[in-house]
Amino acid sequence: MEHANGPIWEVTFWEFFFVTILLAGGAAYLTGRAMARTWQADAQLAFYIVLLAAATRFIHFALFSGTLLSLHYYIVDLIVLLIIAFVGKRITRAGQMATQYSFQYRRSGPLGWQRSG
Repeated sequence: MEHANGPIWEVTFWEFFFVTILLAGGAAYLTGRAMARTWQADAQLAFYIVLLAAATRFIHFALFSGTLLSLHYYIVDLIVLLIIAFVGKRITRAGQMATQYSFQYRRSGPLGWQRSG
């Protein structure tokens, strides 16, 4: 199959959706949760996601004949995974703040918290 390159996915939308969003996105979300639960820094989460994006490019290459060393598609995968990871971290952190510091904070939406009274 010839590569039908688009600006976001390399071969087909479904391959991008399955590999980058479902598989690697799930791993990124869980990594963000783990970083929030252990109160780690954002830079450490970003480092792990850089590695995960490289592994995602390899999966695209090995399973779907994608380009292994494509900077453009690596950056696309990296941005998608960073967004998912930081959303996972923020959701978990909002729950932590509302639970552990319930005397001072309450949850305000899925991604935030605010001071109680």
